[in-house]
Amino acid sequence: MLYAIIATDAENSLDKRLAARPAHLARLQQLKEEGRLVLAGPHPAVDSPAPGPAGFSGSLVVAEFDSLEAARNWAGADPYCAAGVYADVKVKPFNKVLP
Repeated sequence: MLYAIIATDAENSLDKRLAARPAHLARLQQLKEEGRLVLAGPHPAVDSPAPGPAGFSGSLVVAEFDSLEAARNWAGADPYCAAGVYADVKVKPFNKVLP
C-alpha cells in the first residue's frame, strides 16, 4: 500500500538539512531503485523553487510499504530526523487516484 510521509521542518534547520541531504537522498534513491517511490520533495518556505536562505518548511514522500508500521519505521530512521531537521513527521495511508 502507498503511504504519505508528511514532515514539517524545525525552525532555522536549513544548515542541518543541507548537511544531511546526501544521506536523505540516498535512502530515497534506494526506494526508487526498488520501484516503491511515487514522489518525493521539499516544500519551499517561500513561493519559489529555489528558496535560498528562506529554506524549506517540510517534505513530502509518497512510497509503497508493507504496512503503516513499516512506513513509520522508515520515516523515523530518516537522516533528517536524526539531524533535527524535522520537528514533526506524520505518516498516513494514501490512495492514488490520478493520474
